[in-house]
Amino acid sequence: MNKAQLVEAVAEQLGGRKAAAEAVDAVLDTMVRAVVAGDRVSVTGFGTFEKVERSARFARNPQTGERVKVKKTAVPRFRPGQGFKDLVSGSKKLPKDGPSVKKAPKGSLTPGKSGVAATPAAKRAATKRAAAAGSAAATKKTAAKKTTATAAKKAAPAKTAVKKATTAKTTVAKTAAAKKAAPAKAAAKKTTTAAAAKKTAATAKKTAPAKKTATRKTTARKSTAK
Repeated sequence: MNKAQLVEAVAEQLGGRKAAAEAVDAVLDTMVRAVVAGDRVSVTGFGTFEKVERSARFARNPQTGERVKVKKTAVPRFRPGQGFKDLVSGSKKLPKDGPSVKKAPKGSLTPGKSGVAATPAAKRAATKRAAAAGSAAATKKTAAKKTTATAAKKAAPAKTAVKKATTAKTTVAKTAAAKKAAPAKAAAKKTTTAAAAKKTAATAKKTAPAKKTATRKTTARKSTAK
């Protein structure tokens, strides 16, 4: 039986070929995607589909007998359920009507409690995905910190240069202001010195007549005494 014949057989039960084709495609696509992601697809009474890792090994070429190295790979594996085995072996009779495989337990088809999500392989895959997501987030944070540190290091010389330039400008401005203020200070000093000299001269002039008068009086007294 090929896929077209499978769709026709399902269409006889569903009453429409289009709906049957969509149903078959949806089931196969869901199973393939789950197995590729590392999940185990288990159908009660039918079997289990899962992904199996095969390590690197040496094999023989059946035509030449040459030893060939086979790389590490992953392959899908199907393990038939006990009910399927019993029907094929003939230990159980195939029913004429109704489903040939055992129905799923009650409540197992409730959303969020499917066999795929409840299997250990699915849990391990979910854990691996969560760990990978956490590792990726940590890597991004580390990269962001490194980028920030690098940017800060690059910006440090620029800040130092700006600070030096500002200091140099301030020094130049102070020097220029000091040079401009120097003539004014010198002129003020000269004015102060000249005023002091004038004051001293005026005081000397006032003192001179008093000294002359005192000298004259002393001389007169001496003459009278004689």
